[in-house]
Amino acid sequence: MTLPRRDFLWFLGATFATTAFGIAEKKFSMPFLEPSLAKGIDNLSFNPVKIPIPLKTNNIPDKEQIQAYSTYTVVDDVVLPSGFTYDIVAQWGDPVGDSRFGYNNDYLSFIETRPNDGYLTVNFEYISGKVWMASFEQAIGKPLPLVTVREATKSTKGVIDAFSLPDNSPLKAQIKEIAKESLTDLGLGVISIQRTSEGKWQRTNSPADRRITGISGLEDGKYLKSTGPGVLIFQKSDKVGYEDGLGAKIIGTFQNCAGGTTPWGTVFSAEENFQDQVYEPVKADGSSFSPDYKPFAITNEEIDGMGNVFGLAGNKYGWMVEIDPSNPKDYGTKHTWLGRFRHEAVAFSAVKEKPLAVYSGCDRRGGHLYKFVSQERLKNPTDKNNSKLLEKGMLYGAKFNADGTGKWIPLEASTPVDPVLPSQLVSKGLVLLPNPNRLEGGVQEYTNDERVADYKDQFKTLGDLYGGSPQEKQGAILIDAHYAANAAGVTCTARPEDTELATDGTLFITFTSGTPGGDGSPDKNIFQGPTGKTPYEFGWIMALKEDSQEPQSLTFTWKMFATGGEPDQGGAGFANPDNLAFDKNGNLWVVNDTSTAALNQAVPTRTLGEKPTSILGIFGNNTAWFLPTSGVNRGESYPFAIAPMETEMTGPWFTEDQQTLLISVQHPGEAQGIRIGGVFEEREYILTTTGGQQFTQKRLVPLGSNWPTLKANAVPRPAVIAIRRSNRGEITRR
Repeated sequence: MTLPRRDFLWFLGATFATTAFGIAEKKFSMPFLEPSLAKGIDNLSFNPVKIPIPLKTNNIPDKEQIQAYSTYTVVDDVVLPSGFTYDIVAQWGDPVGDSRFGYNNDYLSFIETRPNDGYLTVNFEYISGKVWMASFEQAIGKPLPLVTVREATKSTKGVIDAFSLPDNSPLKAQIKEIAKESLTDLGLGVISIQRTSEGKWQRTNSPADRRITGISGLEDGKYLKSTGPGVLIFQKSDKVGYEDGLGAKIIGTFQNCAGGTTPWGTVFSAEENFQDQVYEPVKADGSSFSPDYKPFAITNEEIDGMGNVFGLAGNKYGWMVEIDPSNPKDYGTKHTWLGRFRHEAVAFSAVKEKPLAVYSGCDRRGGHLYKFVSQERLKNPTDKNNSKLLEKGMLYGAKFNADGTGKWIPLEASTPVDPVLPSQLVSKGLVLLPNPNRLEGGVQEYTNDERVADYKDQFKTLGDLYGGSPQEKQGAILIDAHYAANAAGVTCTARPEDTELATDGTLFITFTSGTPGGDGSPDKNIFQGPTGKTPYEFGWIMALKEDSQEPQSLTFTWKMFATGGEPDQGGAGFANPDNLAFDKNGNLWVVNDTSTAALNQAVPTRTLGEKPTSILGIFGNNTAWFLPTSGVNRGESYPFAIAPMETEMTGPWFTEDQQTLLISVQHPGEAQGIRIGGVFEEREYILTTTGGQQFTQKRLVPLGSNWPTLKANAVPRPAVIAIRRSNRGEITRR
C-alpha cells in the first residue's frame, strides 16, 4: 500500500507532505499480543489492535502469520490499544431538552466554546427495526402497539396506506403512535459536554440542548426553514402533484447520516436514505407524489414509510440541513441549492475572496459526487452571514474520465441531455432516468444503450424534462437532482460516503462499495479492484484536486489513494471505507461500514471467481483505521479501534487539543439482538497470508450484543463515546 513518492506529492503537495507527519524516514510495523511480533514501533503513536486477518504492516513471515491467526475471539466491546480508554457521553433514551437522545447516532461535530467545553451536535440516522422494537419498552419506559398493528395488517403483509384511513380510525391512531416514536428517534440533536478535571467527558445540560426530530413542527410549531429555488416549488399554488399546505415550512428531518462543520461555526446534517420514509421520485414540476405511494410498512424486522400517516411531502426530504448549535431557537434550514439526493457528508472550501464550494456525495449504488459553487465570494470565512452564500449559485455533478481527469457538469436547464449508458456500468447495470411520460412523472429504468439513445433524441436539454418558469425549472432540477444528473451524463459511482478537504484543498472521498444493486451501478472504467476486477466490493479512498486549486474550477484530476480488500490481492486490509477525519498532522483516520448482515459471516470455503460480497465476513467487526499521509509509511493502514458486535463506528471527530477522539457507535446487536447468556458461536474461515497462502481460522463470535453496559442480557443501545489516553496525552503523539 505504500505510494510512490511522486504520487503522494500529487495528493498533498511537497511542503505539506514532508512536514505533516513529522517523523523520521523509518518503517514501523504492527505488534500483537506476542512480544516477538512487535517490531520497530517507535514512530507510531499507538500499538495497533489485532484484527482477524494478517496485514502487510505485521511485517512477519507467512508461517508466523498462520500461527498468530489460526484462532481469533471477537469481543462485544470497543477494543482499543494499550493505554487508551473511553467514556460513554450519551446513549439512546437519555433526556435531551424536552425530548431524548435518538437512535443510531452518526455524524458528530464538537464546537468548543472554551477549552474542555462546548456543543456536540449529533445526527440520528435510522432505527434498526428488530432490536429497536424488542428494546423500546425497556429502554424508553413505555409500550407501543406493535403487536396490535402487525396483527391488524397481517392480511396485507404489514403494508397499509395509513394516510387514507379515516381520522377517527383506532388503527390510524396506533400507527401514528409508532411512527411518532420512530421519527422522534431520528433527526439531530445538540448536547453540551465538558471534560472533568479527572479527564472524563460528561454532559452539562445547557439551555441550548435540544432535539430536531423527524416530526419537529408537527405539533410544536418548530418547523424547519428552506432556501433556494426549491422553495418556489414548495410554494407553488398550481402544483401538478401533492400539496401539504405548508408552503416553505418543513416538518422535521430524518435519516440524518453524515455531515460537516463550517468555518463559521454551523453544522450541516445530511438526509440520506429518506426514501425509506417518503416517496423519492417527483412530478415534472418538482412536486411530490401523494403519500400513498410510500405506505406504512411493519414486519418483525423493520418499520418503514413513517411519513405516510402524517402526510409528509416527499420533495421536502433528501436535503442538507444547517443549524447553529449555539442558538437554542435554531431548528434548522434546508438549502435547496445543494440538491436533493441521498446526501452523505459535506465538505466546505471556504477561502477569502473566492466563491464558497460545497462538496457532497449521494450514497446509493450509482450515486454521484456533487459540488455547489456560490455566486458571491467570501469576505470572511468565519462570518455567520456566509450561510446566505448558499442561496445563490450552481450545483454541479462530477464526470470522471479513466485517464485521471474530470469535469463538473452544471445541473441547469440549458445542460444537454446525454445520459449515462448501461454499457458504461459494472455488470451492464440499470440507469434510472426521468420518466419520458412527463405528465405521469417519476422515473423509468433503462438497461440497454439503444433505448437510452432514443431518450436522448427525445429530450435535448434538462429544461425539456421539467416544467414551469425558468426559476421553477431550476428548482425542479435540484429536487430531482439524482435523476437529472443521470440524464446529464454525470458519472455513476460506488456509493460516495464521505468528503473531507485536506489543508491544501485536496478533496478525499470514500467510495464504500463497488457492487451493483437495485439503484444502479458504478462506472466500470473508474471503479476497479487492484487488478482491474469488477465488480469490486471492498471500496476506495479517492483524492481529487481542482485544476489551478480554484474552488470554482470546472475541471479536476483524481487518483485512488487507497483501495480496500485483502492484502495479498493488493488491498489495504479494510473493507468498505466510510467516514474520514484528519488529525492536526494531516494524517487520515478512517472508519469502515461493512453491512451488518456480512459481519463475521463464516467463510468455510474459497473458490476461484468467488463474489467479493461472499467473503466480507473474514474482516470481522467494523474498525477504525489510521492512514499516514507522509513518510515512508504513507498510504499504509493501521487498525486503531474495533467496534462491538454488529455495530458501525461513525463520525470521528478530534478535539482541538487532539487528546480526545469522539466516535458514534451505532446499531449494536442489529442482527442478533440482545445477547442472552453470553452465548458464542464457533465459525470457520479460510484466510490468506499476505503472501497468498491459504489457512483455516477458528473464530469465536458473540451472538448479539449487550453494549454499552456489557451487563448480562442487557439491552444494546447506540451511544457516543470519547476515546482518550489514560495519561491525558495526545492521541496522535506517543
